[in-house]
Amino acid sequence: MIAKETVVKLVEERLAELVEDRLDDKMFIVDVRISSNNEIMVYVDSMSGMTIKECISVSRNVEHNLDREEEDFSLQVSSPGLTKGFKVKQQYEKYTGKDIEVLTNDEQQLEGLLKASDEEGIILETSKREKVEGHKKKQLIVKEYNLKYDEIKSAKAVISFK
Repeated sequence: MIAKETVVKLVEERLAELVEDRLDDKMFIVDVRISSNNEIMVYVDSMSGMTIKECISVSRNVEHNLDREEEDFSLQVSSPGLTKGFKVKQQYEKYTGKDIEVLTNDEQQLEGLLKASDEEGIILETSKREKVEGHKKKQLIVKEYNLKYDEIKSAKAVISFK
């Protein structure tokens, strides 16, 4: 008998294949999840953002290739949204040049400009005003952090209304 976790993993892989069929080279899968009551959640994104039409195309391809007679399910396809944490490296690439929040594994909270990302990690530039000895006014202190992905506990976009 096959373990339930193995079956779920196989189904998630099949779902990922169906989703990939509808994505162009600027789009990517962020996450595919199946809940215990057969709710399928698919999160897809694009370097330029996802449209409703693109999400519908992905949803229809999945719906048409799964048999509801065999297994009842509900399906939701959406972009991950601004408040969700990053799950894949492509999200870091998408937000290069923008402000992000990072929580490191040692609980250090950083907020700054995502200067670069590659296969290994990211470069984050922070800046804040601090009191520096010998100066009356606070000085702008800029620091650069080279973080490997395995050093990052969570990261997400900073929402700004400036």
